[in-house]
Amino acid sequence: MTGTRRTVAALFLLPAFVLLGALVVYPIGYSLFRSFYDQSGDGFAGFDNYRALFTDDGIRTALKNNIIWVVFAPTVATALGLVFAVLTERVRWGTAFKLVVFMPMAISMLAAGIIFRLVYDQDPDKGVANAVWVGVHDTFAESSAFPKAHPGRQSPLRAAGGGAFITKEPVRAGTPVALPLVGVAPDQMPGHAGRAAAPKAEPGKVTGTTWQDFTRGKGVGKLGGVDASELGYPGMRIEAVKDGKVVASTTAGDDGAFTLPAAADGAQLRLPADNFKEAYNGLDWLGPSLVTPAIIGSYVWMWAGFAMVLIAAGLAGVPRELLEAARVDGANEWQVFRRITVPMLAPVLAVVAVTLMINVLKIFDLVFIIAPGSSQDDANVLALELYRKGFSEDQPGVASAISVFLLLLVIPVMWFNVRRLRREVRR
Repeated sequence: MTGTRRTVAALFLLPAFVLLGALVVYPIGYSLFRSFYDQSGDGFAGFDNYRALFTDDGIRTALKNNIIWVVFAPTVATALGLVFAVLTERVRWGTAFKLVVFMPMAISMLAAGIIFRLVYDQDPDKGVANAVWVGVHDTFAESSAFPKAHPGRQSPLRAAGGGAFITKEPVRAGTPVALPLVGVAPDQMPGHAGRAAAPKAEPGKVTGTTWQDFTRGKGVGKLGGVDASELGYPGMRIEAVKDGKVVASTTAGDDGAFTLPAAADGAQLRLPADNFKEAYNGLDWLGPSLVTPAIIGSYVWMWAGFAMVLIAAGLAGVPRELLEAARVDGANEWQVFRRITVPMLAPVLAVVAVTLMINVLKIFDLVFIIAPGSSQDDANVLALELYRKGFSEDQPGVASAISVFLLLLVIPVMWFNVRRLRREVRR
């Protein structure tokens, strides 16, 4: 009877063993075998392919980035999951919040990569990240409204270096000064810009107008003179400079008109470079220096919900009597969280962190999709380098060595996880 049972059990297990062998054991065995052969697969290469893991610049960058991923991505995702799980336990709409946070898990890596490729777009009009960043920046440091403005033909202004412009000749009190500029598209002029006012003389003061010396239509308007349809440069800063020192300064009104005191007599008028600085366009999120943290941010957005759900399940098993006893003894909420909640959740936190570590060691999709070609080398990870060596650069031996190396990295983490789970079962 025992033999019959074993035979039946073996027959039921046989399909699973066949699939396991075909889909897991054989690929691992063949990758290990192939990693010792050269590009053609005919010549034995020994450990040359493994030596390339530590000498090839692309693989070394990938290994460095994998270390960054393993250290930061699981840590941040687990920490956020813990915070969300603890906070949502105390609010009425906690279930709805958990649903929203967990929702990104329903999105594939491909879709998430496309979403964040758009989120990190350099143009603030397209990319959400830079739209927010530029909005915050401009709240504290407003950009100039005239980044393209410059002197036109026969202008009384010349370049002063550093992006500033200065009058060619000193100005005199009682003699109006014209400071015409061009280069700002009509639809880019500030909304509060008024019709330019012709400069008027005032005794004992330096007066003038700075304006957009351009009128639509060929041959329309007078060069260097204020025409009826031309607009002033509101907010343009003007400085009076003598012997390299600023002796007076003012700001043009909505019509471009300005007035300086008698101290400006005999000075040259300078339009500082701040008037013409380019609009702030935000950060280059997908540039060489920020691409890896940016992609890690998209990963955390996806997996923080996973961590939150597991930790919330563990939190439900924490005895409430312990928490209430600590509060009765005078502990504040931070002390309860740090000294009771976190230690009680330590096994769950370890499982979540280790699971995410295994996951990020194999990260490929997000890096491949989000990182543009110009910075993909800087965002490179081992799984992506495996793909590139195997398919783009036709180096199957090196690709096999990378796959074996990845397996060796994952095995200790998996072994740790299995041991911990067994220990929990024994308890």
